[in-house]
Amino acid sequence: MIPTSFKYKRAGSIQEALTMMDEDSKILAGGHSLIPAMKLRLNQPEKLIDISKISAIKFIRQDGDNIVIGAGSTHYDIAHSDIVKNGNPMLSQGADMIGDRQVRNAGTLGGSLAHADPAADWPAMMIASNAIIKTQTARGTREIRAADFFTGFYETALHEQEIITEIHIPKLKANERSIYLKFPQPASRFAIVGCAVIASVSEGAISNARIAFNGVSEYAFRDTAVEQALERVLASEENITEAANRAAENMTILSDPFASEKYRKHLAKVYLKRALKEISK
Repeated sequence: MIPTSFKYKRAGSIQEALTMMDEDSKILAGGHSLIPAMKLRLNQPEKLIDISKISAIKFIRQDGDNIVIGAGSTHYDIAHSDIVKNGNPMLSQGADMIGDRQVRNAGTLGGSLAHADPAADWPAMMIASNAIIKTQTARGTREIRAADFFTGFYETALHEQEIITEIHIPKLKANERSIYLKFPQPASRFAIVGCAVIASVSEGAISNARIAFNGVSEYAFRDTAVEQALERVLASEENITEAANRAAENMTILSDPFASEKYRKHLAKVYLKRALKEISK
């Protein structure tokens, strides 16, 4: 299909983009989420503000114990960054699973987070990583915990005329391990179920686990019930299975042509068990 008509503006800075924004505008970063929605006329903005050429939001650096990623960094940038690989390997591995080569080369971290597709890979990884999402408006800046950022089906804590500028992600501690696994939809590579896990593993015991899912419910979420079940238990087959069986308890599970509610919940348990066994090796 062909999108409805719209005005196009290219911003040279975040400040310029903010001055261009109004209630009928949308931010264009990589375009791999917004443009398909516009073609299907699921989204019909009157104005697109292109921030894809703003170099100030395209960076990956280390800042003390944090990895700082500019919102304009592409999935490819993150997948191939030594800073990311050394600081939190899950992020580079997960980035390399996103879509196809074209999507990874053009799609951006900030754009994916703002779009908040429930099947997107980044939300679960950001939640499990205890990431902080920094944003800017004409009035100033603020910080939002990733666990508080995703609020509903394609809904976030972003205010009107607010732009994501950078994401701060704590580096893994010495005894922490991380992993992201997913069951992908074959054509789009979106996650039918995705599971991100970070945990400390010492002398065969798991502690301080942070577990998040995407693709399972209407938005990515942290699974505290499973985390509590894992606290300071030996990573035995029995304990891992028991904890994994609690996956997505009390959550509304999605059902669509790709997976029923029952099958999705089953996959959540399967992929959490696989992730826990992998990090416990």
